[in-house]
Amino acid sequence: MTRTTDNDRADPADSDLTDPADAEACTRRRALAAGGAVGLAALAGCTALDVATGDPAEFAAGTATVADATLDESGYELNEVYEDARTREFDVAGVTREVRVTSRIAEYDKAVELFGERYQAAVFAVLTTPRVEVLGQAFNPVGDLDDEERAELIVDRYEGVSDLERSSEYTTDVLDTDARVVVYAGDGEIEGTDVSVELEFHVAEAVEAGGDYVVPLAAYPEAFGDGENVRRMLNGIEHDPE
Repeated sequence: MTRTTDNDRADPADSDLTDPADAEACTRRRALAAGGAVGLAALAGCTALDVATGDPAEFAAGTATVADATLDESGYELNEVYEDARTREFDVAGVTREVRVTSRIAEYDKAVELFGERYQAAVFAVLTTPRVEVLGQAFNPVGDLDDEERAELIVDRYEGVSDLERSSEYTTDVLDTDARVVVYAGDGEIEGTDVSVELEFHVAEAVEAGGDYVVPLAAYPEAFGDGENVRRMLNGIEHDPE
C-alpha cells in the first residue's frame, strides 16, 4: 500500500506524472475506479443507443459513504472520495455517439507505523457506478464481474499477492439488502515496505441503490482481525443519489 501523506491527490488524467513511483501509486489508487467502466466495453456490440440527439449520453453515479458513527466504532478514517469518468464511442446507424460514465469511489483506511513512517495497511472502499440504459434496457457495469474479478479490484492495492484462496462467505446488510460477501486469503506485501503479511479480502456483490450499483470491498492484514469491523462498515454504508 502507499504511504499516507497530507499531499493533495491529483487525478492522473489531469496531471503530468514524471516520477514512476508517483505514477504507480496513482495507478494502484485508481484500480477500483477501473471497475466502474468495465461494462462499457461489453456494450460495444449494441447496434443502437437510446440517444435521440447527437449529444453525448451521460450517466453519473451518486456517492456511497460510511456513516461517521460507524467510522468511530471501526477505527477507519476517510482517505479520499474521487470520481472516475470514462467515455466510449459507439456507431449508431452510421453515426458516432458518445457515452460518458462517471463513477465515484469513497476510500477509507487504517495506517501502521513502520520504520518511522506511516503506511496504508488496511483499506475499505465503496465503488458507486451508474446504471447504464441501452435501448431502454438497464445494464449493470459491475454485475457481470464474477467474485474473482471483483476481488482483483482490491487485490491490486497490495504488492506481490500470491496464493489467493477463497476461504468463506457470509451474508450481511448493505443498504437494506442482504448482500453476499466472499472472503479470500492470500500472501502479499504492504506497498513500499517489503513487509510480507497474510491478507484477508472481503468482496461484496453489487447492490442496487436507486439508479446506481454499489460494490463494497475491503482488505487488511490477517493479524488485524478486522472481520467484525468490516461487517460494521458494510452495515454503515449510506447512499446519496446526488
